[in-house]
Amino acid sequence: MGYRNRIRCAQCCLLSRSALCLGHPSFLTAKSLSSAASIPQGPRANLVGSLLMVLSMGLFALEDMFIKKAATGLPVGEILILFGAGGAVCFYALALVRRERIFVPDVLSKTMLVRFVFELTGRLFYTLSLALTSLSSTTAILQATPIVVVMGAALFFGETVGWRRWTAIITGLIGVMIVLQPGSDAFSALSILAVIGMIGFAGRDLASRAAPPTIGTNALGFYGFLTLIMAGIVVALWDGHSFEAPSAPAAIALTGAVLAGVGAYAALMKAMRTGDVSSVTPFRYSRLLFGVGLGVFFFDEAISQSMLLGCGLIVASGLFILVRGRKSAVRTQNLS
Repeated sequence: MGYRNRIRCAQCCLLSRSALCLGHPSFLTAKSLSSAASIPQGPRANLVGSLLMVLSMGLFALEDMFIKKAATGLPVGEILILFGAGGAVCFYALALVRRERIFVPDVLSKTMLVRFVFELTGRLFYTLSLALTSLSSTTAILQATPIVVVMGAALFFGETVGWRRWTAIITGLIGVMIVLQPGSDAFSALSILAVIGMIGFAGRDLASRAAPPTIGTNALGFYGFLTLIMAGIVVALWDGHSFEAPSAPAAIALTGAVLAGVGAYAALMKAMRTGDVSSVTPFRYSRLLFGVGLGVFFFDEAISQSMLLGCGLIVASGLFILVRGRKSAVRTQNLS
């Protein structure tokens, strides 16, 4: 199969956030073929997978809320370090239970180093955005990640993107600009933090597809949370705030963030292994509803008409790109 077809399949998998690539057989090893064959299918499986995806997105939104709550009483650097340590311990324990190797030579590969840089950028700036700006706008901007992934695949990996998907990409980016509202009185320069974080996550997702197969999903989670610790050290050195003993509310918030984050990851992996990817994946945008709802309920955030319009454009563009990507992968498979 040609290089462009491989990238097309990778892009489709990135949009679905699947741990298995179901778009083209040349990406599948014997082990993954066996796993794919055992994935439950049918209407009931699609319903279960969709509910798991909604649960995962709700837990991710709770994680964001808890981090924002903790930021009211602790320095951001300390939050990143403690949160990263808690998540790393959980994923290390999961790897031990499943007998998954954590320390392998491929961790120091060029691909993993690139992934580390993007992960650090995404985690650092997204957490800063949660602490310093509204939860609802930060969540809305994050939903543009799949759109930027497709754009990155086209610009840097030679992915062929037709005019329809380019139109959707531009529309989605316009939606981000509407949420940011540059040039208006409502614009805050701190909103750029969420944009930088979103770009970091998109780069991480692109690099993850090229991650060595010797590194399992729990190992990737472990190193992702180690990256949070590194980001926290960077912030702590930069702002000069001394560490504080967490108060009871801050400790509860951090514990909730860790548990919600690990639970969200587990639900996401289970969702992507239940039912059809194309049926389950669109429900990832439910995170926007949870994020906006939690922002309004717990932080008294106001939702403007322009934000609703921007969110609508981002979600519609992402769903259109997902559908077109799946159709493109199917056509490629039929022609090969």
